[in-house]
Amino acid sequence: MRRRTILAMTLVTILGAAKAQAQDVPGIEICTVEKTMERRTSCLQSNVNFLQQTLGKLRLDQQQRLDAANRQVEALKATVVALQKTVEELQAAQKKPVSAAKEAPAAAKDAPAAKDAPAPAKDAAK
Repeated sequence: MRRRTILAMTLVTILGAAKAQAQDVPGIEICTVEKTMERRTSCLQSNVNFLQQTLGKLRLDQQQRLDAANRQVEALKATVVALQKTVEELQAAQKKPVSAAKEAPAAAKDAPAAKDAPAPAKDAAK
């Protein structure tokens, strides 16, 4: 007898839990099947509440995505500024040796003239 009571109580608990879960599922309901105006109004209000909650969640999700994208854009801008600075430094460093190279050929032009001048002196010594 006690065994039957426990089995019956367990069965009632399981069935009751399954029934409660099915009723508590949020979502859009078809309100045209309701016969009374109060039930239709309640059904429509439930749909409105569900849609408002869904829109609120989607709005929050999209705002978080936009904020993340804006942070990424700012980080990329900072990277571009740093890269531009590096390019300018490299270009400046590249121009310095070019300037020195331009000065070196001018000095090289003077050097051959100096070499030519002592050569006649050697001939004069003979």
